[in-house]
Amino acid sequence: MSRVAALGVGAVLVALVACDETPPPRAPVPPPTAEPVAPPVSPVVPPVADAGPDAAPVPAPKAEVYPAPKPTTIPLSRTGVAALDAKLAEGDVAFAKEDYATAAQRYSEAARAFPRRVAPLVGLARCDVAKLTPNLDFAAAKGNAKVRQALATLERMAKAEPDYAPASAEVGRTLLLLGSAPEAVEPLRRAVQSLSGEPEVHSALGVALLASGKGEEAVASLRRAVELDPGSAPRRGNLGTVLFMRGRVEDAVKEYQAAVAIEPNDAHGRSDLGTALLAKNDFPGAMRELEKAVALDPTRATYRSNLGYALQLEGKLADAEKSYREAIRLDDKLASAWINLATVLAKDPKRRKEARSALEKARALDPQDPRVTANLEELDALEKGVKMP
Repeated sequence: MSRVAALGVGAVLVALVACDETPPPRAPVPPPTAEPVAPPVSPVVPPVADAGPDAAPVPAPKAEVYPAPKPTTIPLSRTGVAALDAKLAEGDVAFAKEDYATAAQRYSEAARAFPRRVAPLVGLARCDVAKLTPNLDFAAAKGNAKVRQALATLERMAKAEPDYAPASAEVGRTLLLLGSAPEAVEPLRRAVQSLSGEPEVHSALGVALLASGKGEEAVASLRRAVELDPGSAPRRGNLGTVLFMRGRVEDAVKEYQAAVAIEPNDAHGRSDLGTALLAKNDFPGAMRELEKAVALDPTRATYRSNLGYALQLEGKLADAEKSYREAIRLDDKLASAWINLATVLAKDPKRRKEARSALEKARALDPQDPRVTANLEELDALEKGVKMP
């Protein structure tokens, strides 16, 4: 995976246990949004008078042009020693290209030439982490003993040279990869004081704050990351997701739209935008984006389930069921697809046994999932003819 992609908040959505975010609704289960409470309303456009054949054509609005995204590599060449920084910069360039062998070679050369400085050892440790970590998602390296060993090295380096901010930044980032968000906050706060112009440090701090239950602080950090790196679709998507979780749907849509404009062929971005548009009751827009997500990545079960949810809200139950079943075929461990399938089946009294079976499948996947309990209670009430409050 390209290291140009910012450390993502996606995995945080399923890892939050102490946040004050709004819990998901009962049924159907949204991709991560609340069920719309009113049908979409088409805007009424006033008629435009004919300006005549000689009227000047109205120019089309210009699409916003975004700068190229910045790499997520935090430069280590910040020691103030010209010869050392030159060699570190060579390592940084190779690291940004994911050429970890060359990067490690350059950092090793720097370590031999400057054995008393911690920066080369920080470089070697982060090469180890990068080689061991499949992606930059939160908790992507959870339980990885070798990454934990690299973290110990980074922590020693940060303690040995506390004014060298990149060491603290790499400590924080590695803690996030290990899933230790609260522990990552303090080193990242230290790092951001000296590396205030580095968007990746702000991004990492935002993810740490979000996963630690500090949602509003996370918004500020992730927004600053976008301000410093406006051409990064992952950073736009991260900010959009946190805004969405905070209930700021309009702001979230703007960030998702920017992300899609930057990377129009990114299925994840399309799905995020579709989900947010669904929360605005923009069914045509949501369907367009969710269908594009499926077309771009037809093997991703989550996108099929999201599309099914939109179809269900439009009352297209047969199509929704088909989409849910396809999601389950692709990933039979996707609990939300089983739950959503149950909500469709439960609408037909003759198929409530099937609905219960689907909910039991979901419960087997996660016995603690409150959505399953809530939907089973509703199904019990339906079968007894009791109206739920």
